Amino acid sequence: MLNNIKLWTRTQLVVNIETEMEADFRERYSYYLRNMKQRIYDSYLGYNELEDERKFVVQQALKTPGRRGEMIKFEEIDKELTRRYSEHKNYNQYND
Repeated sequence: MLNNIKLWTRTQLVVNIETEMEADFRERYSYYLRNMKQRIYDSYLGYNELEDERKFVVQQALKTPGRRGEMIKFEEIDKELTRRYSEHKNYNQYND
């Protein structure tokens, strides 16, 4: 029975925990971004919450460079904007 237990070195354990925490953070932050309003090509007037979040993340990254959280946030904002642009493009393609 002892042969089936995997022994973790300290480095492997830390990397495994950090990977799980990063994946959880990415999932929660992407959910948070999906709930933000953003106009794309002026089709939704008046809201720029996603763009404001991007500006805030860039400012925060300038204050504290090298933090992994800001890099992850920036990547997730880019993914969300790309997803929305693709949806908007596909919607217009099928409705034209």
